[in-house]
Amino acid sequence: MMQSTISTLPPYLSLAIWLPIIFGLIVLAVGRDSNAGFTRVLTLIGSIVSFGATIPLITNFDNAAHGMQFVEKAAWIERFNIWYALGIDGLSLWFIPLTAFITIIVVISAWQVIQNRVAQYMGAFLILSGIMIGVFAATDGLLFYFFFEATLIPMYIIIGIWGGENRVYASFKFFLYTFFGSLLTLVAIVYLYNVTGSWDILHWHKTPLTMKEQIFIFLAFFMAFAVKVPMFPVHTWLPDVHVEAPTGGSAVLAAIMLKLGAYGFIRFSLPITPDASHYLSGFVITLSLIAVIYVGLVALVQKDMKKLVAYSSIAHMGFVTLGFFMFNAMAVQGAIMQMISHGFVSGAMFLCIGVLYDQAHSRQIADYGGVVNKMPKFAAFFILFSMANCGLPATSGFVGEFMVILGATQYNFWIGLLAATALIFGAAYSLWMAKRVIFGKVANHHVAELVDLNGREFFMLGILAVATLYMGLYPAPFTDTMQTSVADLLAHVAHSKLP
Repeated sequence: MMQSTISTLPPYLSLAIWLPIIFGLIVLAVGRDSNAGFTRVLTLIGSIVSFGATIPLITNFDNAAHGMQFVEKAAWIERFNIWYALGIDGLSLWFIPLTAFITIIVVISAWQVIQNRVAQYMGAFLILSGIMIGVFAATDGLLFYFFFEATLIPMYIIIGIWGGENRVYASFKFFLYTFFGSLLTLVAIVYLYNVTGSWDILHWHKTPLTMKEQIFIFLAFFMAFAVKVPMFPVHTWLPDVHVEAPTGGSAVLAAIMLKLGAYGFIRFSLPITPDASHYLSGFVITLSLIAVIYVGLVALVQKDMKKLVAYSSIAHMGFVTLGFFMFNAMAVQGAIMQMISHGFVSGAMFLCIGVLYDQAHSRQIADYGGVVNKMPKFAAFFILFSMANCGLPATSGFVGEFMVILGATQYNFWIGLLAATALIFGAAYSLWMAKRVIFGKVANHHVAELVDLNGREFFMLGILAVATLYMGLYPAPFTDTMQTSVADLLAHVAHSKLP
């Protein structure tokens, strides 16, 4: 399906992966709580430099080229034919700068909030950023699995140390769900190696497999990716983890880590097992529609703001898996656009909730009311992101959902109609929360004591607002980069790999 040639450009992907990890290790080595200001500045410099290293990936990307770009390959464990192999195409391009960008925002968000173990907190996020970029860049199956599993360690630590009262329970639940879900993936990867003698993911794309083999491999991958997305019914870990995670942890979890599972579907499941993907598409579509509709209804009855946004994330990611299994360009592109948009919007929603929590120390919707009277700047951002969360036109949230609905309608009118109901539910729970929290009279003395955004918070939310509106008003730069890769993927999936 895809070809790749060794790039003559500098090793941009290696820089994107290892710069944040190296900076993270330096922060851990030299950072001290007694000199927290230096630690924060060093972390911010590291995150900005790391983001800068991802910009050439966008500026040098060839939209018309087929196959992998920025390819790097070096022997890693030669005895077992394992390579340090990297490369990206239109399916993975945007997730690398998105990861680095969200890391900068998370560092800024924690500037005054985190007072204990500052170096460990900041270092963990930098290291996590590099590892997640490695997932999107790896083209060797074992290297992918190494990065995919390694993401669990920093996030487990972040939740377990800086989380809420039930942080130990939440961190264990997060680790156990995602780790056990991934074990079958390792079995499938080793099986593919035994069949092909190679760990090269692109080689696996071309390998003929019987239907029985494809179904086994598909289900093995599905267990890991469905838990990570998360799909119904293996979604129950996410709300608990979001409630207990610190604000930065929730932002990264929603903005990036959920995308790792969705990315796995288009890099592994669809191209390696195309026949099984078609055969089991009805099963995945059904689960996706349940996530879109049922979980949207569950979000409506939540009393905790973080839980409401967590359930809305599950519903939005249901659009992503729905789009992938429609097998048409509109739906697949829409699903990828939804992944990128969700990175901006969900991260922004959790950061907004964090701003309120830092002052009032409550996430309960009933504890607020009339916030606009005391925090007009904050209220403007909160309403914008709430609108984007429910898919208002001219925001990034609209583009992906609308494309998936159009693609679903092309596939089957009734599936498109059911998917469209999510826009109604999304508006219902987003507007209900915004009405209760933002508008009305000042509800109590806690709200009366709120102070509007400071410069740091305004900058943080302002950058995310610009990104949300830019993507909503001018999505062409995003869609143009993925068209060729999506066409290649669908052309590959349309052909049987049965021997």
